[in-house]
Amino acid sequence: MDAAGITSLPYVDEHTTVVAADTDAVWRGLGAALEESFRGRGAARYARLVGCADRAASGPRPFAEGSALPGFRVVAADTGRELVLTGRHRFSSYALTFRLEPAGPGRSRLRAETRAAFPGPAGALYRRLVIATGGHAMGMRRLLSAIDRRSTTRCRP
Repeated sequence: MDAAGITSLPYVDEHTTVVAADTDAVWRGLGAALEESFRGRGAARYARLVGCADRAASGPRPFAEGSALPGFRVVAADTGRELVLTGRHRFSSYALTFRLEPAGPGRSRLRAETRAAFPGPAGALYRRLVIATGGHAMGMRRLLSAIDRRSTTRCRP
């Protein structure tokens, strides 16, 4: 999916946090948190169950265009600034964009924007199960917290 395809997806939400680390540390924390979140067998099983195009981690590390995680493919990686993941499965096509920017000395703002389309009756039901229940928002808050932890501890130079 290219940039035009991503912007054509309906906006779902955006979650923002300020991390007490520079953007380079947050970038490393982002990569570490994503790797850990999608490393387990559960992520691969879920990706298979819903028919994700990408079902396993692959490609270059640190993340670059073409890298993959279960359910996601990196379509853009601007180190320390932006990471764009896309994916698709039976019930949805989606994009998750992480943007980093300085927010003062030794601080960074991290934004995570989700866009997704849920076509047909099965897609509408999946949207209700994932978005309307608050499950997606809870997962995003958990992921941002994990990125914060990894950015301010292990990933510091």
